[in-house]
Amino acid sequence: MKPVPLLGMIRAIMTTDKIEAPAAEPAPCPRCGKEPKFCVCEGITPIANKIELVILQHPQEKEEALGTARLTALHLAKSTFKIGLSWPSLTKLLGREVDPSKWAVLYLGSTDMASLPPGREVVAVDAKNTPLDDQEAALRGLHGVILLDGTWSQAKTLWWRNSWVLKSRRLVLNPSKPSAYGKMRKEPRREALSTLEAAGLLLSRLERKPEIETAMAATFEKLLAVVKANQPKRDWRRTKRGPAKR
Repeated sequence: MKPVPLLGMIRAIMTTDKIEAPAAEPAPCPRCGKEPKFCVCEGITPIANKIELVILQHPQEKEEALGTARLTALHLAKSTFKIGLSWPSLTKLLGREVDPSKWAVLYLGSTDMASLPPGREVVAVDAKNTPLDDQEAALRGLHGVILLDGTWSQAKTLWWRNSWVLKSRRLVLNPSKPSAYGKMRKEPRREALSTLEAAGLLLSRLERKPEIETAMAATFEKLLAVVKANQPKRDWRRTKRGPAKR
């Protein structure tokens, strides 16, 4: 039998055994950064908010299906979403002159929730986590609010690496109901909310615009439904994210 040249054997193998390239993953949504199957940002119209919102996200915070930071920013006309660890000042971060004392930051430390004024869902506290006596004065004249996005430890890292936040007023949330996450994500504290829920509660109370919370809550419910529908076999009762942001 006549020997088959080596080159001919290689060509024969390549012809008969074609290797199929893996299917390319769909590109994430350019607005919310989510996979197409988890995207719920269509139809979101920015609300004309007076108090500006700045969301600082830790760079190691993964863009997961249940993440809401980008969705939160899409809901507001005056909002800024940044990813990073530190910035020299709020002025440098925003690219314009800003007085941090006219801003507030959603505080991360532990607070005795029983000490908060009854009926108040947004409370200004001092450096010792004690509610201020004159809440109306403490919340008056705010130009903006800063939210730190990431796990509890990541958010604390953002807090300590940006010392200028210490010049801002401190706010804590005392929501009347727990997060809509329910069994889909276990939060370490009853008052812990998603970024979308926290921003909606915070700005709707400060600006006295319930429509802000209504719009954000509707988007959040839609997101939860879409995620659950696309991950039907997941045991949500065991989903645990660890320390979560407030």
